[in-house]
Amino acid sequence: MILGLAGAGPLFAQPAVDHHLHLLRIAKDPPPGFALNAEQLIRQMDEAGIRRGLLLSVAYQFGNPFRAAVANEYERVREENDWTGAQAALFPDRLVAFCGVNPLKEYALPEIDRCAGDARLRRGLKLHFGNSDVELDKPGHVEQMRRVFAAANRHRMAIVAHIRPNIDHGRPWGERQARVFLESVLPEAKDVVVQVAHLASAGRYEDEGVDQALAVFVEAIAANDPRTKLLYFDVSVTRWESKKETLQRQLRTIGMERLLYASDAPPPGAWQVFRRLPLSVEELKQIEGNVAPYWK
Repeated sequence: MILGLAGAGPLFAQPAVDHHLHLLRIAKDPPPGFALNAEQLIRQMDEAGIRRGLLLSVAYQFGNPFRAAVANEYERVREENDWTGAQAALFPDRLVAFCGVNPLKEYALPEIDRCAGDARLRRGLKLHFGNSDVELDKPGHVEQMRRVFAAANRHRMAIVAHIRPNIDHGRPWGERQARVFLESVLPEAKDVVVQVAHLASAGRYEDEGVDQALAVFVEAIAANDPRTKLLYFDVSVTRWESKKETLQRQLRTIGMERLLYASDAPPPGAWQVFRRLPLSVEELKQIEGNVAPYWK
């Protein structure tokens, strides 16, 4: 149990579930502290007191257009997804694995179908718009994303989506792109949970366009838009200090029940970052206890 400030007594229990974890065995230079296999990850979770974790495959990195092409790309994608599923299966009471794929690739739909038939991976799908170079200003990309979301919905696979594009390569992100996602892509997954990673950022709330993009979803939720019925957000986010009031207002309008604890990082340190969010102790405790419906 973590104690409150100045010996005020216990304020926080450990989060029930970390809804955003990766294994980085394929990274050329993995950041210090990141787990390379499930055994290391479980040790990190134990250190943080976290009981369960959502393990998201990074197989989409083999189709990352900003990296050097790899031989036998689809074969590598399948192998990474299978390896991730096998790692989670080593700790079935602690880990659940989601399949990963670059949604713009010609093999995306066949791979989703294949993962849906694998008991280790059928629970869900991880998509990364930034590392797949999805651009919501391109009609062709939007149509393909509609097909991918529809496929996940057909298989009853939850979706964790990093929807911010690669702004480092000049891809725009803000109100216009988020509205395309809300109006044209999200409705194709009307029967499954869609978890927007990083509060619609890439982990940094202060980045350009993030608050405007998140505002689209905030306004839709406030208006009881039916497209947001199964929309959730994970709170793996940092660098919000200069926009503290905006973030606080947006989180409270979204509602604590839609916010999911997530780290995208070694769990112990990430939990300390999470506890600095501009929310009350009671609100943070509620997020810590939230469990996404796809776990139930």
